[in-house]
Amino acid sequence: MGSLTDDPDFRATTFVVVDFETTTPTGHPAQPIEVAALALRCQDGAWTEAGRSTSLIRPPAFAPVTPADTAQTGLTAAELAGAPDVAHVMGALDRRFTPDSQYLLVAQHAATEANVIHNARAHCPTLARVNFLDTIPLAKHLFPGLANYKLDTLLAHFTIPRPAARHRAYADVDVTAKVFLHLLDAADDTSQLTDLAALVKVAGRTARSNVPVQGGLFDI
Repeated sequence: MGSLTDDPDFRATTFVVVDFETTTPTGHPAQPIEVAALALRCQDGAWTEAGRSTSLIRPPAFAPVTPADTAQTGLTAAELAGAPDVAHVMGALDRRFTPDSQYLLVAQHAATEANVIHNARAHCPTLARVNFLDTIPLAKHLFPGLANYKLDTLLAHFTIPRPAARHRAYADVDVTAKVFLHLLDAADDTSQLTDLAALVKVAGRTARSNVPVQGGLFDI
């Protein structure tokens, strides 16, 4: 372990890797049909799992599971019909985030997860204010010159086996966590990122609920 993982702010942070599978209804934002989250802490020079959550989510009537969704995820409308709705699932996930703790969410292409969480913010107000780290800009910074920075490409680069259940949230969150830890090891080994602030500068994404809303020039 190097200077990044020795940083007190880094050690005080719980990194929660999150992944959603969604439907994409015409005229509406993406609607979640599955979520998985994996919480990691760096303690005494080693990474430990601090919690795990996964759930199917019943989509609203305007966002039915399509054959293309089933082809990608394996999830069917019948499987999701009995799942809890987004309010229940996101509310339960939100309650796992305690107000007195420091968190960062971690995602591959974090814009997707950020938008899903923001659109569900009425059900997860605490979660909606947690900022992100995106593995894509972090990988670009540490490993310039890869053909692309898709998750499968990063799995191959780090020789992480591609899971049989790829495109299921519970499987993708596990391998995204492995990619994230490989990236942090590289940052430590090369001393390119020396503290949490430097990591956030390279790979951070502000939660949409934390972005100030600017009024119009002539608002009264």
